[in-house]
Amino acid sequence: MPNPDDLLVLLAVARTGRFTTAAESLGLNHTTVSRRIASLEQSLGGHVLARSVGGWELTELGRRATHAAEQVENALGRLSSTVDEPEQQLSGMVRMSATDGFSAYIASPAVASLRRRHPGITVEIETVTRRARQHRSGLDIEVVVGEPQVHRASAFRLGEYVLGMYASRAYLAEHGEPRSVEQLTRHPLVYFVDSMLLVDDLDAPRRLVPTMRDSVSSTNVFVHVEATRAGAGIGFLPCFMADRHDDLVRLLPERFAERLPYWMVLRPDSLRLAAVAAVADALRERTAAFEAELLGQG
Repeated sequence: MPNPDDLLVLLAVARTGRFTTAAESLGLNHTTVSRRIASLEQSLGGHVLARSVGGWELTELGRRATHAAEQVENALGRLSSTVDEPEQQLSGMVRMSATDGFSAYIASPAVASLRRRHPGITVEIETVTRRARQHRSGLDIEVVVGEPQVHRASAFRLGEYVLGMYASRAYLAEHGEPRSVEQLTRHPLVYFVDSMLLVDDLDAPRRLVPTMRDSVSSTNVFVHVEATRAGAGIGFLPCFMADRHDDLVRLLPERFAERLPYWMVLRPDSLRLAAVAAVADALRERTAAFEAELLGQG
């Protein structure tokens, strides 16, 4: 029979994708984690982990062992709960990645609301705009723009959001308000760094107004918003972020209303965890409640 302690070490490695990070979370050193994994593999008679580009991935045997480890963890959690603590209290670390805007206006309030009911849940959010990764070591949930092409993962469509052209009132007072696409192209664009854009669905300005010259470019959408507010040019911005600012004016909405989907990607082994499932449900609920703002109708 495998040692339950070894199973819990494997669970930590499966969640983080790295021995060093798992060791820190368990209060152990890297050598001890490596020795525990070796002991578990010897007792099970096979490899539970395989190296990947992003760290360590579970083998089929490792996935079965992790499922058993989750049951051990849940049993220990029930054993340590107090009389005053409800049986259904959830706990555990959930790691996710999402775009800047989604993280700030959907994920953060969703997690805050969830933690009021389950304070034992901790969520780490990595803000990044990229395609879904084929190797998701260390991540339980990914939220991406555009339909993902992934293997060994479950993908769910969360909802849609709209981007439009915006300028500050001060900028328009100085440079005039464009009334047509041809006039718009005479102004500088505030948007993503073209050479660093990793999501094809976000290339709309290059497709719709390819002659617009760049003004301020950034990998962070909050920079887009603030640069547009500061008068750096015309920004192609998510409506749910730009509409929060009274000093921004939406331009040619009938011509520029790029509608893009948010998708959520989860590893099957992560989805079995009650804390991960609870965070995923909270993200769905918050996205649905925020639909009007996402579509520029708030």
